[in-house]
Amino acid sequence: MAEGKAVSNGLPPPPFKLPYPDSPDVITGNLLKLVELTPNERKRFLAKNLIIHLHQFIRETSLTTEEWQEAIQFLTATGQKCTPIRQEFILLSDVFGISALVDAINNPPVEGATESSVLGPFYTEDAPNLENGDSIASDGKGDYLYVEGRVLSIDGTPVPHATIETWETDGNGFYDTQYAHREKPDCRGRVRADKDGYFGYRAVVPVPYPIPEDGPVGKILLGFGRHNMRPNHLHMMVEAPGFRKLISAWYPEGDEWLESDAVFGVKKSLVVSYEDVHDEAEARKRGFPKGDSFKLLKRDIVLLPENKWKETFEQNAKEAAKNAPAGV
Repeated sequence: MAEGKAVSNGLPPPPFKLPYPDSPDVITGNLLKLVELTPNERKRFLAKNLIIHLHQFIRETSLTTEEWQEAIQFLTATGQKCTPIRQEFILLSDVFGISALVDAINNPPVEGATESSVLGPFYTEDAPNLENGDSIASDGKGDYLYVEGRVLSIDGTPVPHATIETWETDGNGFYDTQYAHREKPDCRGRVRADKDGYFGYRAVVPVPYPIPEDGPVGKILLGFGRHNMRPNHLHMMVEAPGFRKLISAWYPEGDEWLESDAVFGVKKSLVVSYEDVHDEAEARKRGFPKGDSFKLLKRDIVLLPENKWKETFEQNAKEAAKNAPAGV
């Protein structure tokens, strides 16, 4: 609510003259001149390129006032749908391929390291700390799955005591944050590898699921004639001192949505297979309370040393700058 007298942000007029913005060219030109006042070099570079491409898009499409208003209303609705545990803007970034593109540029494949994937909109920071062998899911959330492997460096040596955080849907295709009454985190958890890099935990078999239809992003996919399905997957975030943080996921094979994932998250190297286990003694040994069957996912996670990632990223950034269109 307004109180007192309205005041400026304290900055003076620019130290140069600007022509009145009475034509499209002058509008763009004035803004690009003002961007040069940005003190941070990186932010100045980003803002300049954003303005150039946005203004070029508007010119090329002859954007109408009605379309502009519709876009503003859409972005407003996207913001209004966000909560502390739901990120509609990340979902918007996902379905436009922006998340996947940023991920691909920032995490190029290197020397056998496990490839990255998108974070997605359902990550939360309240996953419980668990011991190896514990379950990330409460009982009755889906078919049994045991996940195990080692965390290694690209030279094959174990990475001791790495943190592996994981999250997934339950057997109904919902994350815990999608339930109206979320009492505690479920189908998510955080374990630590042992001194030899080994980790293991109980989970449930993930299932394919639709991204939420009750928000503006779900509606825009309908407008584009696109399906809203994600293939079954198990998210992970892996951290260890001296290594690049890995955000990725395993995508079990055989899912019809793998190649057309609504958020472009699947990479071929991340497609994995299960082992079917039918052994009651083995099920009890691994902590499953009943039955004699479960699926086993055995997969090592290979981390990239931070210095190797930096070297690769900087080299790719130089190549991208060299190949950038003139004037950008």
